[in-house]
Amino acid sequence: MSRDAGELGDLARRHLWMHFSRLGAYASEHDVPIIASGDGCYVTDANGKRYLDGLSGLFTVQVGHGRPELAAAAARQAETLEYFPIWTYAHPPAIELAARLAELAPGDLNRVFFTSGGSEAVESAWKLARQYFRAIGQEGRYKVISRETAYHGTTLGALAITGVAALREPFEPLPPGVTHVLNTNRYRHPLADDESAFLDAVTQPIEDAIVREGPDTVAAVYLEPVQNAGGCFVPPAGYFARVREICDRHGVLLVSDEVICAFGRLGDWFGAQTYDYQPDMITMAKGLTSGYSPLGGVICSDRLAEPFLAPRASFLHGITFGGHPVSCAVASANLDIFEQEDLLANVRTHEAGFRERLDGLREIPIVGDVRGTGYFHALELVQNADAQTRFTKEESEEMLRGFVAPRLFDAGLIARTDDRGDPVVQLSPPLIAADVELDFIESTLRTVLIGAWLKFCR
Repeated sequence: MSRDAGELGDLARRHLWMHFSRLGAYASEHDVPIIASGDGCYVTDANGKRYLDGLSGLFTVQVGHGRPELAAAAARQAETLEYFPIWTYAHPPAIELAARLAELAPGDLNRVFFTSGGSEAVESAWKLARQYFRAIGQEGRYKVISRETAYHGTTLGALAITGVAALREPFEPLPPGVTHVLNTNRYRHPLADDESAFLDAVTQPIEDAIVREGPDTVAAVYLEPVQNAGGCFVPPAGYFARVREICDRHGVLLVSDEVICAFGRLGDWFGAQTYDYQPDMITMAKGLTSGYSPLGGVICSDRLAEPFLAPRASFLHGITFGGHPVSCAVASANLDIFEQEDLLANVRTHEAGFRERLDGLREIPIVGDVRGTGYFHALELVQNADAQTRFTKEESEEMLRGFVAPRLFDAGLIARTDDRGDPVVQLSPPLIAADVELDFIESTLRTVLIGAWLKFCR
């Protein structure tokens, strides 16, 4: 049955509970944005209007929309084996994908535990860490260190690891044992211009937290290579080497949460390769299938698997749709596209030009900072760039949600406006994007941000 945009909107308002959405905002006089199709870097809504997807859906659609190769891979697999669990059993798509991911991952990360999404991956890594330490006689290790403002997912364990208080509060009490420490946001930091001092300032709190909690109680440190929430916080030089040293000194596992940063987002297969460090686990999802089918997972070091290789041992955890054969087939086809079209090289080729375009927006006084890596950047918005003056929460609400977000959308650019920390606009285009798309991102941002500055800052 074909329905027009108006009828679809009515049905959405009545029946569809959209995620992280203010349902009351879609009263009868407000349209529900309905994306109906996609092609390359672009999507089209139910009214036929075309938009540049400057967010890759949600940091996800690496190879672009509408790829027939991925649809065909899903159809072929569904005709062969549409579903079977990997509880005790195995199937070829999961086996082949696990082997391929182990080859791509750094170091001895050779074991792949599949989930159906990113939050499940983060939660699974915590459960694995806890059972691993119990299995090797260190039962007291269950705690986690993560960073302030960092987002790690929505299941209760992943939410506990998340460093955004406003997201945690409605669901407390959460699983105990998580401590949040300083992130790597250097904007406004008093030591930002002293690289060595700044490095000490953002790594010492991790060791302090481990010591304070008791090293024999801490299981893992969770870090994103580039922190998403708060707006693409990049690490200072030497950050991950220092954290790796701290973790090793105290026997703590290092989890690289790469649900966003893996699969080319930073220009490498994994963010750990971009910043040259060896984690004990990598959590992944999103770009693994470019969003064409749900799939996530944890890539683990060989030593974490050792206790579970005993004849009667097992990791007492599983997910019905983890390692779904159709999703695994899509992921393999997705990785084929990466290699055939050399998408990592495309990101590296255009990264400097992308950053140069965004840095040029600093001449607009509302743009306080530009930060990020690869095809993953954010602009922090301020009252006055020279004074680095913050917007109040009320001002940020009116400026971001009442002006910037709708104006960008009306202009044909999908971006993320976020105020889980200070207000930012995030850009994360598909990895196939090139000069035409990057030019449109820059020109559209320029027009809208000048308008925001004139309205809210003068």
